[in-house]
Amino acid sequence: MKTFEYVITDPVGIHARPAGLLVKEIKKYAGSTVTVNKGEKSVNALKLMALMGMGIKQGDTVTVNVEGGDEEAVAAAIEAFFKANF
Repeated sequence: MKTFEYVITDPVGIHARPAGLLVKEIKKYAGSTVTVNKGEKSVNALKLMALMGMGIKQGDTVTVNVEGGDEEAVAAAIEAFFKANF
């Protein structure tokens, strides 16, 4: 498992548009499972409504876990996506 933490910098947090883009990005990597954790909550990052339901706001720290055969490459790509969009 590959893990990274990220502090959300977007003023409105993870909302519909960027969450939808995240789901599209993750779908490119069918060989890996990506989960997003905030505190005690953990969701599969492909579940758009669950991801938005976490209430992730600016300044929140999320932990992203990637599991799968290509987890190193996927984690690097998802981390770059977070930096570009959140």
